Amino acid sequence: MEFRQLRYFLAVAEEGQITKAAKRLNITQPPLSQQLILLEQELGVKLLERNKKQISLTEAGYLLQTRAEQILELAKTTMNDIQEVSEGVKGKLMIGAITSSGRSIIPEHIQQFHQLYPRVSFDLKQGETRKILELLNAGLIELGIVRFPFDSEIYDFITLPEESMVAVAAPGIFEPAAEPNLRLDDLRNENLLIHRRHETIILEYCHQMGFEPFILCTSDDITPLLIWANLGIGVAIVPKSSVSLLAGDSLKVREISSPLLTTTRAVIWHKKRSLSPVAARFIELFK
Repeated sequence: MEFRQLRYFLAVAEEGQITKAAKRLNITQPPLSQQLILLEQELGVKLLERNKKQISLTEAGYLLQTRAEQILELAKTTMNDIQEVSEGVKGKLMIGAITSSGRSIIPEHIQQFHQLYPRVSFDLKQGETRKILELLNAGLIELGIVRFPFDSEIYDFITLPEESMVAVAAPGIFEPAAEPNLRLDDLRNENLLIHRRHETIILEYCHQMGFEPFILCTSDDITPLLIWANLGIGVAIVPKSSVSLLAGDSLKVREISSPLLTTTRAVIWHKKRSLSPVAARFIELFK
């Protein structure tokens, strides 16, 4: 049973005559009649009651008419869906992001993308850079938003703008000052709370400024550092965007002006895997 035979059958069922159906289909009567006979032979039932002036449907014919309409409509919808998926205007985007970007970068870009492609859905996973890389390697996500460094031999990427690092503490930790900024060595007597990814560079800068910092805690997750800072346990040195992870608290934020500490994020994808059309379109937002 072919789609063509179903279209022929529906035309005859709706017109009630071979002549009118052939004219509507823009074919001659003999091939139309032949296709109907072949369809009946394939199904092993009589679909049409024929007389000189009119054709009527048998009970099996009425059933096939209903199913043929459904089949052809489903086929049409399927073809449209496949075309939309191939063009990247429909489908699901599997994406992973470091937690701070999940609150800052991702919502803005997803809002923009959703306005352009409302039929694309998302599966968003969040975690630290190491977890996002693991998900990429396992093929569980297509795109990741992570912080440098990562292996550029394995991943293609688009670099995002640099982000400054800030010192975050509970009220009363920082001395009142006219300047909103501070120097890194102003924290020489504080308990520092830092992300493991930034430990090496922070230690290096502290040594250049002539002191050995007391690092009370290193963590693979920024959120606990902010919670500890909010409790007055120490001063967290974190990317500026991550402060929003504890929205609504009383944390005090000071820019670190000397040296200027920065961190850089990137949108990355695995070099050995082809991107879906949806993922390719999403990347265009960052270019």
